[in-house]
Amino acid sequence: MPPTVYIVIYTLYHHIHKLAEEVKRGLEASGVNAKIFQVQETLSDDILQKMHAPPKPDLPVITVDQLTEPDGIIFGIPTRFGTMPAQMKALLDATGKLWATGALAGKFAGTFFCTASQHGGQETTALTTVTYFAHHGMIYVPFGFANAHLFDNSEVVGGSAYGCGTVANGDGSRQPTIKELEIAVNQGENFGKIVSTYCKGKNVI
Repeated sequence: MPPTVYIVIYTLYHHIHKLAEEVKRGLEASGVNAKIFQVQETLSDDILQKMHAPPKPDLPVITVDQLTEPDGIIFGIPTRFGTMPAQMKALLDATGKLWATGALAGKFAGTFFCTASQHGGQETTALTTVTYFAHHGMIYVPFGFANAHLFDNSEVVGGSAYGCGTVANGDGSRQPTIKELEIAVNQGENFGKIVSTYCKGKNVI
């Protein structure tokens, strides 16, 4: 049976969702079962309307207990001042029971991002999220510079050594580019191969 990876995202203007679909495509190309979830929204409908947020994507809302099901989890995180938004933090802060029982220990974890600007936290958001993985004993898999687009200085390209990413502009007007989407597929493929290799070896033992 192939391993399973969950992609857990918070997406307000759908930039993260678009990246998540490409990460999923890469995971599936590596032979992994992949499923996308979203975290529970904490903002009221009135606030979301004032923010001109589109309807949420048709995705199931992840529960804390469901985090124990897959072999790996990749978190899609739009940044808030260089760290994760409250909606994602609410999910992770509720994992105390899983921490106390070691339920997430040994599972793989990855990250990808959306920021308003080039310097808006596509590294610091990962660094402030890794503390959760460390406390849970999860195995963090950074992307590295495994795609040549990350060396391209001729245009704005989101992403970092910690995962793929996109730059949305402050008003959300910029959409993920072809290069950013290709990096997302690449990250899914690489993550999937690592999880698959580990699970195959574990089954042999």
